[in-house]
Amino acid sequence: MPFAFPYGRWGSLAYAAFWSAVGLLLSVAALQDYHQVGGTRDWEPFVWEFSSAWVVGGLALGLHVLVGRWRRWPPGHRWLAWVAGALAFNALHVAGMLGLRFAVYAGAGVRYEPDPWSEVLVYEGAKDLVSYAILLALSHGIWAMQETSAQREELERTRRELAEARLARLSEQVQPHFLFNSLNLIANLMHEDVDRADRLLCDLAQLLRQTTAAQVAGEHTLAEELGLVRPFLALMQARFGDRLQVDIAASEAALACRLPALLLLAPVENAVKHDVARHTGPVTVALTAALRDGRLHLQLDNSGVHAPGEPDGGHGLRNLRERLQARWGADAAVQFGPHAGGMRLALSWPA
Repeated sequence: MPFAFPYGRWGSLAYAAFWSAVGLLLSVAALQDYHQVGGTRDWEPFVWEFSSAWVVGGLALGLHVLVGRWRRWPPGHRWLAWVAGALAFNALHVAGMLGLRFAVYAGAGVRYEPDPWSEVLVYEGAKDLVSYAILLALSHGIWAMQETSAQREELERTRRELAEARLARLSEQVQPHFLFNSLNLIANLMHEDVDRADRLLCDLAQLLRQTTAAQVAGEHTLAEELGLVRPFLALMQARFGDRLQVDIAASEAALACRLPALLLLAPVENAVKHDVARHTGPVTVALTAALRDGRLHLQLDNSGVHAPGEPDGGHGLRNLRERLQARWGADAAVQFGPHAGGMRLALSWPA
């Protein structure tokens, strides 16, 4: 996993400001002690504490990178790395801190005389051990959080890709199903009126071009979906004449709602195939759409008598259920059954 420090101007400034604030707080506390022992250069405690805080801040970044690598090591190697890291942290802290102090004192024209290295290492060692342990624990926690977040994002991405792949597979089943049913209806008409069948075939070709474009888009508005349903019903009205009556009513808010492309063609096909084609009297196919309580509600009614033997609505409605579940899961509702002498398909999902 790459180093996760928030690079960039604001991230760098925030990190520098944090360690500067730590140095300032320590400097103010050290200044009081400095005055008590007779110190006369008030800037000295600030140099001491800021040099220590800034070096620790820099070492913290390097430690975070190393912890990310150590986490992948075996436990025994990891313990050795922690111990070696503690010793290196102390040595680098002292070296960096004294280096900054020598530079500032030299710039001010003042001689800097630190304690012997051995004493400084021991004195700073106790504080460095505490700082190192805290930074080590924080770094482990940060890496654990990042790994958990990355795993969650990867899992969500995988689920989303699977859902999209499943939705695409289900969508691909719609167009052949729609095409075969339409061609069968036109084939029946060829024996009665060749000219009309030819016109219907041209209309069907135009409609197929539109459905192909919709299938590529994958999702569009209800208004665009009805732009496919209406031409299909017009084709069926040309086929069946007065035996098929169409009533479509949708509110403006409902027309703006989105849904999977070609979702309604299969149910409309079923209404024509099972009711109009098999019923001797006139049949009304009514499609209504409304937005209520943040959900889009669709109803498809037909006044004919549904053919028995497919209580679940057949292949078309099984496909529809799966597409809605792939898109909205349990939030999608599908109801299908007898209603007012005919059949009703009721759909709803979050708008």
